[in-house]
Amino acid sequence: MKRRDFITLVGGAAAAWPLSARAQQPAMPVVGFLNPGSPEPSSFLVAAFRQGLKEASSVEGQNVTVEYHWAKGQYDQLQPLAADLVRRRVAVIAATGGSISAQAAKAATSTIPIVVNVGEDPIKSGLIASFNRPGGNITGVSTLSAELEPKRLGLLRELVPQAAIIAVLLNPTNPDADFQRRRVQAAATAIGQDLRIFNASNESGFEIAFAALVQQRASALLVGNDVFFTNQRAQIVALAARHMVPTIYAFRSFAESGGLMSYSTNLVDIYRQVGLYVGRVLEGEKPADLPFVHPTKFELVINVKTAKALGARISDNLLSLADEVIE
Repeated sequence: MKRRDFITLVGGAAAAWPLSARAQQPAMPVVGFLNPGSPEPSSFLVAAFRQGLKEASSVEGQNVTVEYHWAKGQYDQLQPLAADLVRRRVAVIAATGGSISAQAAKAATSTIPIVVNVGEDPIKSGLIASFNRPGGNITGVSTLSAELEPKRLGLLRELVPQAAIIAVLLNPTNPDADFQRRRVQAAATAIGQDLRIFNASNESGFEIAFAALVQQRASALLVGNDVFFTNQRAQIVALAARHMVPTIYAFRSFAESGGLMSYSTNLVDIYRQVGLYVGRVLEGEKPADLPFVHPTKFELVINVKTAKALGARISDNLLSLADEVIE
């Protein structure tokens, strides 16, 4: 073989090596992210989810791909969105935004690992067998948000002790709404509080609900836990301010957006934990062996600036209970 031919042969082989190496590299695993809300209002939660992934050595775009499926408030779309993720053969599904996503993912697959965050009891809802050893293909984190409605009612009563009527805003299209209603009504009955339930499932519904609660002379409002409500928090907070209604919300993002009070778990940390669990599953751990996480800290956030605008007096006791006061 001539020297020129030998150099050409070796050079051609060397040029092919990177292509061959790339062909042999395994494709990055794909995580399916399922949520009943919309991407823009949830960007801070997605950032927390990515942080959790990173803590488990999974970095989006580097060694893992995330396929985002948003229902944008159309809860009946969650089932087909979950089914699409299954068809795409994702490695893990992060079913976020409450039990409605979790149930949709559960109905779609019994084999693909699922990590959820839910507000109600995951055992009673049939998602897992036990907290320490969930069994099956599902594990996750509880926000206990629906369980906190009686506590929110108590805080609202302390703020407005003379309230003859307290309104509750729920989304009737959310499967958790009935559970929330029963919990808060039982708490109201126990303390002799007159409670009125108002519903909203779209943007125009908020205007109608606020007009009705003002007409019925409700002195205060409790806004239920719902992803659509969280996505529309700017509109809800603005309506509460316009109608001068002292309001307590399910998450701190409302208080940060100008709402009066919120009492909740730290939702940012919840999404970080979901990301962490997804990363651990990608590393080979099984959902059946990952204990369902319970929150250990709850936050009362009070927006004093909003209280002044509403003419609401925040008692010294409430201020002492607050984990954060927004001036």
